Amino acid sequence: MSNLTTTALGTTGMNITRLGFGSWAVSGAGWKFSWGATDDAESVTAIRHALDAGVNWIDTAAVYGLGHSEELVGKAIADLPASDRPYVFTKVGLVWDPADPAASPRRIMKPESVRREVEDSLRRLGVDHIDLYQVHYPDTGESLEYAGGGFGEVSPNATPLSEYWQVMADLKAEGKVRAIGLSNHTPDLLEEAEQIAHVDVIQPPFSAINRSAAAEIAWARTHDTGVIVYSPLQSGLLTGTFSAERVANLPAEDWRAAHHDFTDGLAANLALAEALRPIAARHNATVAEVAIAWALAWPGITGTIVGARKTAQVDGWIGADKVTLTPEDLLAISAAITASGAGAGPAQP
Repeated sequence: MSNLTTTALGTTGMNITRLGFGSWAVSGAGWKFSWGATDDAESVTAIRHALDAGVNWIDTAAVYGLGHSEELVGKAIADLPASDRPYVFTKVGLVWDPADPAASPRRIMKPESVRREVEDSLRRLGVDHIDLYQVHYPDTGESLEYAGGGFGEVSPNATPLSEYWQVMADLKAEGKVRAIGLSNHTPDLLEEAEQIAHVDVIQPPFSAINRSAAAEIAWARTHDTGVIVYSPLQSGLLTGTFSAERVANLPAEDWRAAHHDFTDGLAANLALAEALRPIAARHNATVAEVAIAWALAWPGITGTIVGARKTAQVDGWIGADKVTLTPEDLLAISAAITASGAGAGPAQP
């Protein structure tokens, strides 16, 4: 097992590797936000490969594959000795209709729904507690395309944050979950939650393309809150393996085919990825590893969630842990962000 860097995840008592395995992409076809068809055996092998490489946590969500991703994670860790088991993080609050799996899930954080979901997640994962349980999206009753990409229909009967954050705190007190977190919540919502119970961890999107969560990350730094960011590769655009032709050939069931980042914003995003190539060459690294290292260099970020469907994809980013970008590299990336016009948010801290 390689020696990946670990760091404290806020005040949770968990020390996590700076790279975590994200299991959205392995969730399979047949639901609204699928990445297309996958091979379950190949997916489990990819998860195991990441763990063998030293990754010590997996991030998933109940809604990924409508429960299927959690089942795959459970299968991947089922026969591991307790001492070798990774931390398992999952999310709550996006509820689907089993009779209409192609419909968009709804944002529901009613206490009774949360309690039903946690039991379902425990069963699918095959664990006796969840290491980090996160609210996937705020159930505010308002349409929220957070940072340009959220999903899940707004519930017609919103649950106040004070109510759903209290039930999350109760689950922690009962020992069903070890730590609680908020994903895709803005600073005002984070501050409101902090008055009820400590926000152990936040999970915003963050990459060289999507820098709009800088304010949330800054909030977390001042509150001893861990930060694990998702999509540091912007759903594959910053791997250096995408082209306009590849995007044009994405299957219709892949959610990325219709997303702004892969349509109107594609040229700028590909230009930024191309600008990372000489920096990657200087570090004997992949473009993906440089993109992840950029996110890890941002003050306040504890770790990044990186997805993979195949072992080769894991191999393409696992070295990011060893890439230390120089001040000159960071200035060059900042200039490339500005020149490309990709995404939104500050180009450097």
